[in-house]
Amino acid sequence: MLQAPPVSGPQPAPTRPSNNPGANRRGGFGGGRSGGGRGRSGGPRRERPRPDYEHKVLDIARVTRVTKGGKRFSFRATVIVGDEKGQVGLGTAQGTDLAVAVQKATLQGRKNYVRIAMQGDTIPHEIFYKFKSAQVLLKPAEPGHGIKAGGPVRVIAQLSGLRDMTGKLISRTTNKINIAKATIAALSSFRHQPKATVAGKKVELKKEQKSKSEKIN
Repeated sequence: MLQAPPVSGPQPAPTRPSNNPGANRRGGFGGGRSGGGRGRSGGPRRERPRPDYEHKVLDIARVTRVTKGGKRFSFRATVIVGDEKGQVGLGTAQGTDLAVAVQKATLQGRKNYVRIAMQGDTIPHEIFYKFKSAQVLLKPAEPGHGIKAGGPVRVIAQLSGLRDMTGKLISRTTNKINIAKATIAALSSFRHQPKATVAGKKVELKKEQKSKSEKIN
């Protein structure tokens, strides 16, 4: 039976076990993938400030433009923007990407803000408005009635801050942009009247009535 020849030359010294438990790990206490100072900090995340407006996409359409080089496709977005405190606006914009079109329409809607004269959570009185092919009828409602409307009228009422209102579409048009423009124009036609002026007028009327009654007597 053949035996292996003895290995000549210096042999490595035997390793001794270390008393430090972290030395046997890969990279020690601070090394490795899961250790050290390269990890993420465990502090609380910073919350982003919420915007002071709400928006809702009303309509999205694909637009085609024919040029000399061929057809170019883009998106058109219509967005309703409101702060739920009496301001609402309509924005329409185009973009090669849908997200870009929505962002541009939102910025345009904020620029087109319209102030609405509200009486509590409803509108001051009934109003009928016509814009091109869209005809809208809006009526005030008692507290707790809610918004009884559909389509763009409901979206505009909610984002403007109204809580009690009845809306009805008289015409048969399905153009959401015209309906939205008619609704915003109708709501913006109400005029703001400060309470002090109204109270002053009431006092003046009472004084005039008293003076007339004294003259008659």
